[in-house]
Amino acid sequence: MAYAQAKQTAIAAVTQAAQLCEAVRQGLVPAAIEKNDKSPVTIADYGAQALICKALAEAFPGDPVVGEEDTTDLRQPAAAPVLAAVTAQVQQLIPNATDSDVLSYIDHGNGDVAPRYWTLDPIDGTKGFLRGDQYAIALALIEDGEIKLGVLGCPYLSFGDQFGDQTGLLLVAVRGEGTTIMPLAGGNPQQLTVAKTGDSDRCRLVESMESGHGDHGQQHAIARAVGITAPSLQMDSQAKYAAVAAGQAVLYLRLPSPKTPDYREKIWDHAAGVIVVEEAGGRVTDMHGQPLDFASAARFPHNQGVVASNGAIHDAVLAALRV
Repeated sequence: MAYAQAKQTAIAAVTQAAQLCEAVRQGLVPAAIEKNDKSPVTIADYGAQALICKALAEAFPGDPVVGEEDTTDLRQPAAAPVLAAVTAQVQQLIPNATDSDVLSYIDHGNGDVAPRYWTLDPIDGTKGFLRGDQYAIALALIEDGEIKLGVLGCPYLSFGDQFGDQTGLLLVAVRGEGTTIMPLAGGNPQQLTVAKTGDSDRCRLVESMESGHGDHGQQHAIARAVGITAPSLQMDSQAKYAAVAAGQAVLYLRLPSPKTPDYREKIWDHAAGVIVVEEAGGRVTDMHGQPLDFASAARFPHNQGVVASNGAIHDAVLAALRV
């Protein structure tokens, strides 16, 4: 089996990070501080990145990690209580960790795109996390610009009785080996396959909860143009990719918001989800039909928008976008 060690390491690290995230959320109201870009970041973001980066550094010391978080704000004197809280959470799983260790673990995630690297979003959908809704721990391995492995830990995700009515799901995809899903708490993995377009109950669009994360008006128009009439499914994070891979939706659109037409997506917001959909039989491109570029930079330099589908409707969606 290709990438067996990478897969085992990634699953263990994401599962451990999910335990930390839920421990934070089930405690007091998550303490959020403001990053420079004004998006919320929590003790759980930092703690999850620390745990995963430590695991990757030990198993694959030569692999850079391109992660979302850094310690610039966390090193400020005013953030000392937050750092102490992060360390306390990490110590629940790594008892000997110090503040200095935790800062070092987090900063291991500040690597650069390379011929082989990992990309990590320790909490994709932080607003969903804070709201008590969907979020994902998203980790992917890229070699020569191609995603080889993706793991999505979704602690609040449930697809009803399709997967035993479990809340908290782990999706794993390895290039050429398909996508599987299993409970985060453990269990037997099941193979995933995207929905057929003719399945009317699942012929729907999934999109972001946040209006600023896309052009909802255009997204709904494109969905109607390809015959999707059911109300859209809205959720935070790369759980949207999970919904397409699991056949709960046939289309995920993230089109540029009119407010930020030149915005470029970040690689860690998509890498794990992309391979999860592709290995379940779906297709992912940008809005112009080009493959997403994971070889160049932390933000896609040449891609705009994202289209993830069950594959069968993909060309029709791209045609509707050209009109």
